[in-house]
Amino acid sequence: MKKIKGFFGAEDKFARHAGIELIDLGVGWAKVQMKIEPFHLNAAKTVHGGAMFTLADFAFAVASNSHGNLAMGINTSMSFVKAAFAGTLYAEAKEQSRNAKLASYSVMITDDSGDTVAIFQGMVYRKKEAILPAD
Repeated sequence: MKKIKGFFGAEDKFARHAGIELIDLGVGWAKVQMKIEPFHLNAAKTVHGGAMFTLADFAFAVASNSHGNLAMGINTSMSFVKAAFAGTLYAEAKEQSRNAKLASYSVMITDDSGDTVAIFQGMVYRKKEAILPAD
């Protein structure tokens, strides 16, 4: 897991640019966070849906690639259930099902109070190639 954490920390430049940090991961799951900054806000002064989607998508990417093979998103959906204004948002991705070619994940985004802010569902196509070279 240390190699995968290093891989995503170094290689996902967009997530890093957005201020997203990988907190923890295991096989089939990941938890990330994003401290809400002024640049995350939309014109209504709430966290932009694209910022929340990026947070969920990063957790989804880490969880789906945690088995060591390259997994590429093929379908996602997201429901926004509560506005966020300040503090930190957390996204926890959990594997729901996996076979040789496809895997499905759910991601819950919560705020500092533990309230659900958004719900993300995603499916990946699992490639045969490893994301990291063998030692």
